[in-house]
Parts: sequence; C-alpha cells; structure tokens
Amino acid sequence: MAAGGGGLMDLPTITTVEQARTRADLRGMSPDCAFLAGGTWLFSEPQNQLNRLIDITTMGWPPLTIRDDGLEIAATCTIAQLVAHDYPAEWAAAVLFRQCADSLLASFKVWNAATVGGNMCMGLPAGSMISLGASLGATLRIWCPDGAERTTSVLEFVTGVQTTSLRSGEVLRSIHIPAAALTSSVAFRRISLAPQGRAGSVVIARETSDGPVLCISAATKRPYLIPARSGVDEAVPESAWYEDAHGAADWRRSVTALLAAEALAALGGAE
Repeated sequence: MAAGGGGLMDLPTITTVEQARTRADLRGMSPDCAFLAGGTWLFSEPQNQLNRLIDITTMGWPPLTIRDDGLEIAATCTIAQLVAHDYPAEWAAAVLFRQCADSLLASFKVWNAATVGGNMCMGLPAGSMISLGASLGATLRIWCPDGAERTTSVLEFVTGVQTTSLRSGEVLRSIHIPAAALTSSVAFRRISLAPQGRAGSVVIARETSDGPVLCISAATKRPYLIPARSGVDEAVPESAWYEDAHGAADWRRSVTALLAAEALAALGGAE
C-alpha cells in the first residue's frame, strides 16, 4: 500500500492508473507499480521507478466500523474521518485520535487525503498513526497476493526507518484497536525543536491490567512499548535512538525520559 494528493502531472513517468474494485484487481504487482491511497507522500517527490499505480481507495471499504471487540479502521480511512467520527463515550482513549492527528502538523487538505494505513506503511519515526496504533495494541490485517491474509502488531510491522514487514504485493487492509485499550486511561506528550516542527519525541502512557505502559516513538527508529516500571534508559537500546535534522539522538533520549515522567504523572492524576 502506498502512502500517498497532487495530480498525475507531478509523476510524469506514470502511464496507467487502475482503479481496484475487487481483490483480484490487486494482483500483478511489479517493481514499476505501486498501490495508491491518499497519495500525500507518493506525489510529494519523484517516483521515476514507477509507471503504473493501482488506486485502492476505490475498493469501497467502510472507513470505520465500531464493534463489540473494538474499532476496525480501514487502511483507506482518512485522518479527517478518523478524527471526526462519533465514538462511544466510554472510549476514553479515543482522545488520542485527534492528539496524534494534530502531531502531523498538516493542513485540513492533507487530513482529507492522507490515510491511516498510508501513514503506517511509510514507517517514518514521526508517523503519528504508528504512534497511535502501537500505543493501543492495534492489530494489522494484511492481504497477501496469493489470496491468504496474515495479522501482525504495529510493533512487529514497523521494523526501522521507512522499513516495514510488508512484502511485495501485500496490501494493508485494516487496523483493529481492541475495546479494552479504547476504554483505558491515556496521557499524550509530544515535543519538537520548533513550534511547528516535526515531532522529536512522542510518548503515550496507557493504563493496562498489568500496570501502566509507555509507547515511545518519533525519538526512536521504530516504536517501543515498555512497562513503565522498566524506565526509558533501561528498556530502549542506545542504538535505537534516531537522529536527523529534527533532533540529535542524545537530545531525543533526554527529552523522552522527561516526557515519560510527565505522561505517567498525568495518567496517575486521571485515575
């Protein structure tokens, strides 16, 4: 599944755009082909290796389905749809949907095009839907090109900086967040070097039956979910801290420890 607005004029090598209607339309992938969802990343830079796109937004998947066991989010659900939906009052953790969406620092135009699944498939450290899914124990349902399907957790799916466990021809179909996680208490903390800059660290604390846990993302190359009692320095390997123009590794490590303490204090105050 490609993360991905713009127009085809932005990708001059594209000669064919196919609209998928059935699962059979998703077959026949090749190195010169990509799945198209929102396109907010796909159309943002040259893709000279591609000449064909398969649009999966035409599959007609319901964006959001509230079930007894939680929330089913179609991979093609937009950020705007996720934020605007009316959720059960007992889903205290649904407050994270907007908090994570706001951390994208994107305009409403991007919110109306960018998809939850596309953000996850990009595998960026600052991917806010990755933070959301990892913190709430989301399960991803993936369609395989041979007609089978498999499931995985967000923690297993994102393996590094812009790397995932998604294999050639596979499509992220949906994201399931369990009801137990949605009814739990949560606390969100985020920091960046600039007021409108990319996230340098995102920490989400959540109460579970085994005690509070911390989800650490943006500051690390992939998300980490750790028991609060473990401590950030003990639970996150030194090699895991991410460094780029939006923050040095040692800074990210230091501020993450501070954010973790703040989030845990806020979580305790909410009980």
